[in-house]
Amino acid sequence: MTKLILETMDTRGVATLTLNRPDRHNAFDDVLIADLAAALRRLGDDPGIRAVVLASSGRSFSAGADLEWMRRIARQSPDANRADAAGLARLMHILDRLPKPTLTLVQGAAYGGGVGLVACCDVAIASERASFCLSEVKLGLTPATISPYVVNAVGPRWARRLFQTAEVVSAVQAREIGLVHEVVPEDGLAAACETVLQATLQGAPGAQADAKDLVFLCEGRPIDADLMGETGRRIALRRASAEGQEGIAAFLGKRLPAWRQE
Repeated sequence: MTKLILETMDTRGVATLTLNRPDRHNAFDDVLIADLAAALRRLGDDPGIRAVVLASSGRSFSAGADLEWMRRIARQSPDANRADAAGLARLMHILDRLPKPTLTLVQGAAYGGGVGLVACCDVAIASERASFCLSEVKLGLTPATISPYVVNAVGPRWARRLFQTAEVVSAVQAREIGLVHEVVPEDGLAAACETVLQATLQGAPGAQADAKDLVFLCEGRPIDADLMGETGRRIALRRASAEGQEGIAAFLGKRLPAWRQE
């Protein structure tokens, strides 16, 4: 049986998860969702993992939900239908909150839930051939489970347009609205990925997890006494931590910190 998620890891602790359903444009079904969620949970809990790269095989990044699977699920009981939808919602949340740096490489078309995966990653790099579409309304559906992450990525104004029009967005347009960070030639994806990874691996693993959580703490909140107090508490803890002490000592001693391999 063909594995729907291929996993590799290099000596630096960079794990790559590759969606491997190219004959279906890497569309989601219940098995792919469960396998990807399980892999992400395991990697998130592994202290040896420094970063996670999400990629896809074939010409498409992901067509989103497999429509044959969705039609089959919709015919089940309301409870079973809701439980199945909750699985996709959990996958997006796991990826979004993964306590590791995440990077996605979008080599081709990303539709529906595929756009959700892109929006959930910390860094998104697209090839010039990539395209993006939130096509749900054309099918009588809505981008419900991915909507919080897409709105966070592109803002409510662009989300309102793209949710309504279901228009196809080029890689360059996706960069302009904040869905992806970089656009490179298709044969330049690997090099662009390596550049980001080299920068990422200079950071301390615990600090990176805490830094990501700071974004979730701050988003949508007023800068009030509670927020200032909590951020002050967090930097006090971080500079007294083993990583904080090691990083400062390494800088002052003009040496590499313990987490750097060079």
